[in-house]
Amino acid sequence: GDVYKRQVKNRFGPADEIGVFEMTGKGLAEVANPSALFLSESESASSGSAVFAGIEGTRPVLCEFQALVSPAPAGQARRSVVGWDGSRLSMILAVLEARCGIPFAGLDVYLNVAGGLRVTEPAADLAVAAALLSSREDVALPKGTVVFGEISLSGHVRPVGQTEARLKEATKLGFSQALLPEGSKVGAVTGLKVQKIPDLAALVGGIFGAG
Repeated sequence: GDVYKRQVKNRFGPADEIGVFEMTGKGLAEVANPSALFLSESESASSGSAVFAGIEGTRPVLCEFQALVSPAPAGQARRSVVGWDGSRLSMILAVLEARCGIPFAGLDVYLNVAGGLRVTEPAADLAVAAALLSSREDVALPKGTVVFGEISLSGHVRPVGQTEARLKEATKLGFSQALLPEGSKVGAVTGLKVQKIPDLAALVGGIFGAG
């Protein structure tokens, strides 16, 4: 099986870098393309899924956020998160309700990062919101789409660092479209259709036709 390892301290190189290793007959071998481990192999787009173009240490890594939003028994709505910050999920649910009129009261919300990766970047906010809306509205994101951006309490989507590195990794892996913050500096990344999102309401209405 695959072994995921986060190296916290390395006196000979960057701190907080990740190495991904696979157990082979000759022992552990480093996986050259870790993004492949954290993406599902499904050929078709499915609701509740959003691919986040992230940065782990100094390395761009794509991973999949999976959300399930379903009716809850009266007064017993659950919030369950694996691989991300639960308080940040609560914030995004609150912003969706307050700024976009999308309530999650009376609904169970489950959020998971595929492949066992632990994501700590606020840049994942927009991908989480997209996965939640996709599940709630039962509408899949267009196939081949990556998402990233930080969400503020006002609902504004804020640019994040290393935009070009994120987009180049997505292009390398065959993705064709990116949803990202309006103020992002895209640079000279080719082969990718870029859709800039100013705020959460634009994501809700423009992508999912909700709100």
